[in-house]
Amino acid sequence: MKNEQKPIGETLNDLEFKNEPVKDFFYFVWDLFKTGVIVFLIAFSIRYFLIQPFIVEGSSMLPNFVDQEYLLAEKLSYIVSDPKRGDVVIFKPPNSPTQNYIKRIIGLPGDTINIINNQITITNKDNPNSQIISEPYVPNNFQTLTSKKEEFELTLGDNSYFVLGDNREHSSDSREWGILPRTNMIGRAWLTIKPLNRFGTHKRLEYTSLKTSNIENTILAGIEPNSIY
Repeated sequence: MKNEQKPIGETLNDLEFKNEPVKDFFYFVWDLFKTGVIVFLIAFSIRYFLIQPFIVEGSSMLPNFVDQEYLLAEKLSYIVSDPKRGDVVIFKPPNSPTQNYIKRIIGLPGDTINIINNQITITNKDNPNSQIISEPYVPNNFQTLTSKKEEFELTLGDNSYFVLGDNREHSSDSREWGILPRTNMIGRAWLTIKPLNRFGTHKRLEYTSLKTSNIENTILAGIEPNSIY
């Protein structure tokens, strides 16, 4: 009897193919639904917990942020740490909670803010003798005025912040409506997408004239964007 030569490799048994179009369609729809749910949850998490897009409307942050600038705000840093001086923050103003504003954080909890003769001074436990803050991001011809053009003073309590627009003469900010509660903050400006000539991340400035116990020279670390003013 001759030895039978076995085929090299794997062998498969013949399987009967069952044609069940209704059942196959059900499985297809179910897989599609599960995929859609996963994609939605990922997009939802990114939008509401990590990153949110905005479009700047108006001139309150000129020359550093321009009208129709498309930017991304990141939210994670304010979940794990406190806002820092110099952050450009997106928030809902207490006098108009249906809108979104963009301003720069100047004062932190515990600060006393004074504005007089176009200068901002800050007094706190680290700076008991008051210090004038240097603001290179504000052009020299921009005046930091108050409503009555007199001395302005405001002391910040817990979870309270003082914010100003870089375009000081054309900005609705803490000089007008007072403190910004931390709970009103959405996130901080992180990345400009367009116009392309402004593409890039935004850095927090170091206020060298102020003593501080916090490190403040770190980098700022199918959805319709919201408008900010």
